Amino acid sequence: MNEMTRWIDLEGAVNVRDLGGLTTHDGGVTRYGRIFRADNLQGLTDKDVSRLVGELKLRHVVDLRSNAEVALEGPGPLTRMPEVTHHHLSLFAEGGRHTDVEADTIDGDRVLPWQERQLDEDLRMNGFYYGYLRDRPDAVVAALRTMALNDGAAVVHCAAGKDRTGVLSALALEVAGVTREGIIADYEATGQRLELVLRRLRGSATYRDDLDSRPADDHMPRARYMEQFLSVLEERFGGPIAWLESHGWTAADTEAMRARLRE
Repeated sequence: MNEMTRWIDLEGAVNVRDLGGLTTHDGGVTRYGRIFRADNLQGLTDKDVSRLVGELKLRHVVDLRSNAEVALEGPGPLTRMPEVTHHHLSLFAEGGRHTDVEADTIDGDRVLPWQERQLDEDLRMNGFYYGYLRDRPDAVVAALRTMALNDGAAVVHCAAGKDRTGVLSALALEVAGVTREGIIADYEATGQRLELVLRRLRGSATYRDDLDSRPADDHMPRARYMEQFLSVLEERFGGPIAWLESHGWTAADTEAMRARLRE
């Protein structure tokens, strides 16, 4: 792991990083080696698995992919490791045929014909992200509780490690007390590896059509998407933690996540 960048370089995945090293509101930083975020883990090599399970003590995998993705791509090599517990918690309904890489449509009634494309895109992405919470609040809460378990490291992943994984990582960091700037910076960091992510996913028929339906630049994680998503939660529910509490999240859950990620 490169502690300067938080990236974990593997042979069979390209968008893997640690949620450690991010500044909290009280001036602390989040702990390394507790929660990782990743793109599809289907291509992990034996060396990758050995590093994750042996060196980094990975014990829980939170797999946010859909049933269709798992059926088409397979469950992944980490499911064969007896030390690792696999938690399949899909966040769909999804926009694309098999993946969250891009949504195909948005609610047309919310987009006026004279609005510029940027506004269209913002509405589309915010509706997309909020849809995970609206459609699968049970999976969101269960995923966060799993990420907060204290018996070894956990990794949360989807296909690109950008949207579904980005939302869950942002919520975990919010609960841990990370600054809004830190949350958004973590979300944007996928952009540093986006070309590699897209190249990798285009190698799979599961994802190729969804990816190629839009220009490559449209897949970029932009700060305003996460800013607006979190603003929606503030305006509608009083914040991310308040939304979680309305779906069964408890003070003990918050304490567990903070103990997990805080120094």
